[in-house]
Amino acid sequence: MQCYKNRNMIELDNITRSFGSLQVLKGISLKVDNGEVISITGPSGAGKTTLLQIMGSLDRPDGGRVLYDGQDITRMGEKELSAFRNKHIGFVFQFHQLLPEFTALENIMIPMLIAGNGMKQASARAKELLEMLGLADRAQHKPSELSGGEKQRIAVARALANQPDVILADEPSGSLDTKNKEELHKLFFNLRDKLGQTFVIVTHDESLAAMTDRTIHLLDGMVQP
Repeated sequence: MQCYKNRNMIELDNITRSFGSLQVLKGISLKVDNGEVISITGPSGAGKTTLLQIMGSLDRPDGGRVLYDGQDITRMGEKELSAFRNKHIGFVFQFHQLLPEFTALENIMIPMLIAGNGMKQASARAKELLEMLGLADRAQHKPSELSGGEKQRIAVARALANQPDVILADEPSGSLDTKNKEELHKLFFNLRDKLGQTFVIVTHDESLAAMTDRTIHLLDGMVQP
């Protein structure tokens, strides 16, 4: 594994989360180094997605801390947290979550516009990302005109838009055929090698998990040794 500065970029310290009487996470502690590609695996109901959502500030833990470079984001108010998320965290979901009324270019621009960048700057960055991912000719296509693999690569480009510290991916290849799945997996590692991009990926795909630098196994809300 390659080494990058700013080690231990993300730290989860004794994270707990319950929904009613069901305790989903039971004291999760883990660290993610800058430039790592980590997979989180485990059976359905193990708490993988809940953990990823807490790491990404989409949900708050009942107890414990989430630290980015030593900064505890669980202490932030909603407005501050929203701004932090937009700037520092990229997301890739199983079903891409592209907005159907916008083109590929516009979908990639949205996080940058939310962050306060101008149209010209956001458009230039979006075109740069499309070129990097081999999708420059799809810039003006809407999601309905794109293949499943293209949609997911556009979602990755959108996640990269604000040059985030980490990309959190929840079953990113779960809806893809074998060829597109393999291409997406290669893309993640190419982005790590070219950009030093950090990834945390929830997956049931054993081949993807085997490729990652480290695999976190969850069972019944706890990390397995």
